[in-house]
Amino acid sequence: MASLNKVMLLGNLTRDPELRYAPNGTPIANFGMAINRRYRQGEEWREEVCYIDIVTFGRQAETVGEYLSKGNLAMIEGRLQWRSWETEDGQKRSKHEVVANNVQFMPRMQGDGGGMGAPGGGRADSASAPPSRNTYAPPRDTMPPPEMPMPEDDDIPF
Repeated sequence: MASLNKVMLLGNLTRDPELRYAPNGTPIANFGMAINRRYRQGEEWREEVCYIDIVTFGRQAETVGEYLSKGNLAMIEGRLQWRSWETEDGQKRSKHEVVANNVQFMPRMQGDGGGMGAPGGGRADSASAPPSRNTYAPPRDTMPPPEMPMPEDDDIPF
């Protein structure tokens, strides 16, 4: 049976990364992310937030610890992992977390009063307004040329 464990997330850090080192010297960074989902329910716009714990290792963990902080926007690629442990008082605990293979630092968005780049990922406008739609038109020099007529057999040199 085939399986796939791949996670891609884009969201804001909910806390500063905590950098520590394993007994063998491997750097480990832990941080939380908030991923917002905006949807329409009837005539109202709603927003739900999913909080995810992220862990990363090695040089990437050191880089995350140095350059990211609470409120920064980041894109995470990794895998979902189930972790369980026992507390000092004997309670069993467990949780899902994302082990990040790639952390992409994202620029802060400017212009619409905050947007996703604002700390906490909030919007400055009211909850009843629809989300802004960014439109993209490719530069003119990258657009395909207009349709050209097909040459006749007599026009082909071979």
